[in-house]
Amino acid sequence: QYWGADRNNWNAVAFTNPKYQNVKDYIDSIHQENAKVMISVWPSFGGKSEIYKELEKNKLLYNMYTFPVQKNVKVYDAFNPKARDIYWKYMYNNLFKAGIDGWWLDAVEPVQKNIIAGDPDKQGQELAYKDKTINTSNVQTYAGSFQSMANAYPLATVQGVYDHQRAVEKDKRAIILTRSGFVGQQRNAAVLWSGDINGTWAVLKAQIPAAINMSYSGMPYWNSDIGGFYTSKFYPKGTQDPKFQELYIRWFQFGVFTAMLRAHGTNIAREIYQFGNPGDKTFDILHQYINLRYTLLPYIYSQTWQTTKTSKPLMKGLAMNYPNDTKVYDNANEFLFGENILVSPVADSITELNASTIKHTTYLPIGDDWFDSWTNKKYSGGQDVTQDVSLEQIPLFVKAGTILPLAPVKQHTDIKYFDTLTLHIYSGKNGSFQLYEDEGDNYNY
Repeated sequence: QYWGADRNNWNAVAFTNPKYQNVKDYIDSIHQENAKVMISVWPSFGGKSEIYKELEKNKLLYNMYTFPVQKNVKVYDAFNPKARDIYWKYMYNNLFKAGIDGWWLDAVEPVQKNIIAGDPDKQGQELAYKDKTINTSNVQTYAGSFQSMANAYPLATVQGVYDHQRAVEKDKRAIILTRSGFVGQQRNAAVLWSGDINGTWAVLKAQIPAAINMSYSGMPYWNSDIGGFYTSKFYPKGTQDPKFQELYIRWFQFGVFTAMLRAHGTNIAREIYQFGNPGDKTFDILHQYINLRYTLLPYIYSQTWQTTKTSKPLMKGLAMNYPNDTKVYDNANEFLFGENILVSPVADSITELNASTIKHTTYLPIGDDWFDSWTNKKYSGGQDVTQDVSLEQIPLFVKAGTILPLAPVKQHTDIKYFDTLTLHIYSGKNGSFQLYEDEGDNYNY
């Protein structure tokens, strides 16, 4: 943690950990490798931190327990403009000026530890329950009681960061990864993820309807922790466990077709080299899908422009485009990625069946013909297609009439992707595609 191990200095919003020296030079070196840096900032602060002291002095902290559970860790009142100013002041002076590119606003619920059970920190939980001096029903925010405003807290804190960055920086787009959302948060460059979830097949399967429902609610940018956040109790051998390798591959394939391709979790490292070397099956499959994501960037970037322009989400339930097909109404296993690609993730294990492939059924909506992206075989809409799917494949179907722009494989997104394109044209229907390109950053669009 960049603020150090002392929880009294929790989330100091400053590089107070002595392990971090010459931070700006370090971040600059990352930028020279064409990579970006996103940093985690919480809404709670330890009592030794300077930001805690300033907020406490101005009576801008809630008197309730949160994570980590101790008396001098408190949450700031994100509904209060003055509190948002102070919050941003520390982010700007200590982090943004050092070259940070994006914000990972974790725990923006925020958790109220003395009224929510199930905390793995049993000692802290007991402390919170036994302390009768704190009652969250009495906590007031700038906008009303905390209990009445708690659901809108993510919107308030995300909007505060977004507005402040836009006020001081015209050439760098804001990007904010956040664990919770509220109506309207999509206006503030927010990307939601589904939280600290277990690494199991059942949880992977649940991510598909979660993504669809989030899109229906007006939040176009969503992702999940690839492989699950909590994993070690299910796969104690980590990346060397063939069962975890299979789960991770299937989750990674799904992640390629979400708004943010993001591998993250505790206990088990997720870098591709943790899974072996070139020539090893798991490594090669992951490499294949990383390349696919980069190849699809002209399509993805153009589709996200349509999201900005028309509010159409990037990931859509089939009912959004095919409202007259009643068979898609309760389909929670497939989605459209953009307007043209139907994704049918595999969320069941081959290894459990001790086979090289798995039977997987995809429903193709009425109204269009579809091409299997792997074989180019054409199917009529309005039918179930059952296939033997290998570990190397995720079922993908491209709509007839699609013009699909593909780029050469590159190492990062700052390269001009659209200088050389390959167009894949899927016959059977008239079609068009609006390719979108801009300067890559800033708000000149």
